Amino acid sequence: MAKAPRLNLPAIEESLRAVQHDFEHINRQLETRRDPLSDAVIEHMMLGYAEVDALLAERTDPFELGNSGALLALNFLVICGTDRRLRGECAAALTATEERFYAKGDGGFESLAEYLALLDGETIWRRAAGAYIHVLSEPQLYIEGNHRTGALIMSWMLAHAGKPPFVLSVNNAKAYFDPSSVAKDTRKHSLRMLLTRPKLLKSFAALLKDGAEKTHLLL
Repeated sequence: MAKAPRLNLPAIEESLRAVQHDFEHINRQLETRRDPLSDAVIEHMMLGYAEVDALLAERTDPFELGNSGALLALNFLVICGTDRRLRGECAAALTATEERFYAKGDGGFESLAEYLALLDGETIWRRAAGAYIHVLSEPQLYIEGNHRTGALIMSWMLAHAGKPPFVLSVNNAKAYFDPSSVAKDTRKHSLRMLLTRPKLLKSFAALLKDGAEKTHLLL
């Protein structure tokens, strides 16, 4: 059996730190201003990427029956990290997030899985882009951290297929943040989404394919 692809975590953190360092300049170029990347945000994202790496090493598919809790765990890491004290403070929010995640309807995990089934046969770039748009659009999959957790979900999907994960960089920040704002402000089954989804899928898929950094994946 071939070895599972693994993430180059130091290279990923280096890219995030570069964005953090240059964020004021990046923010001025965005159509919608974003909060800067704090040390805590980067630390929690790296915990998330480490968990994605563990899923790859264990050959765990979070979309297979019984494994969906892995996607919930990614969100918990993004929001609260692993600190027990912080986890205690987040307890009520985490419980509410879990209820939302497993609820029936457009915003839950079941809806995401059903949507991805419709994309079966598409390129991995379009499937990962579709997953991200579905997570981010209203109603969102999580109460908080949909951008960051969505990036981790895309990263698992891409790396699982042998492609570099999605990692925010100075070069791709605007191409990531601007269409993300459009997806976030659009309801899943609205007329606006019907009209904008093809453009969003195309732009995100191109971002994932053209902006992929081979150094972020260890084969």
